Amino acid sequence: MKLKDKKIAILATDGFEKSELFKPYESLRDEGAQVHIISNKEGSIKSWDKKDWGESISVDKLIKNAQESDYDSLVLPGGVINPDQLRTDDGALDFIRAFFESGKPVAAICHAPWLLISAKVIENRKVTSYHSIKDDVVNSGAHWVDQEVVVDEGLVTSRNPNDLPAFINKVIEETREGVHEEQELNA
Repeated sequence: MKLKDKKIAILATDGFEKSELFKPYESLRDEGAQVHIISNKEGSIKSWDKKDWGESISVDKLIKNAQESDYDSLVLPGGVINPDQLRTDDGALDFIRAFFESGKPVAAICHAPWLLISAKVIENRKVTSYHSIKDDVVNSGAHWVDQEVVVDEGLVTSRNPNDLPAFINKVIEETREGVHEEQELNA
């Protein structure tokens, strides 16, 4: 129970990559964490599973009612649809920025770094992502590398579902370590 007494937010909406939400969700809960699904939609949100809609998961809290101060870390699953929708939601971007301002760990996998780009929090950071958004990451001022998991001052990033074991291990490790130095945000 490495994460006993820890609370973790997973920010997602319809179209999240099934494995990139469910596997961290289950693993973090297995380690004793209380995990909340935060969304811009009430009720439940539906996953994308390879080539079609997949399993749904219940939403615990709307973004507008969620506070960074209630959580020890934030996980951002990928998929294409999910981060593309959330990156235009000011509430979602403010929620993400609040974790960087407090120095709390943030983990983003696959296409989720799109959210970090739109929140303007990855300039001068070492990150990885799904290969098709490499140019977006580089153009945002980040240093992109092709590794299964990259950690830069509490920011955990991975490329795709194949990297989930390493990604989850680093999320657990960073959440246990807690707050890093306050991050400078690029306005």
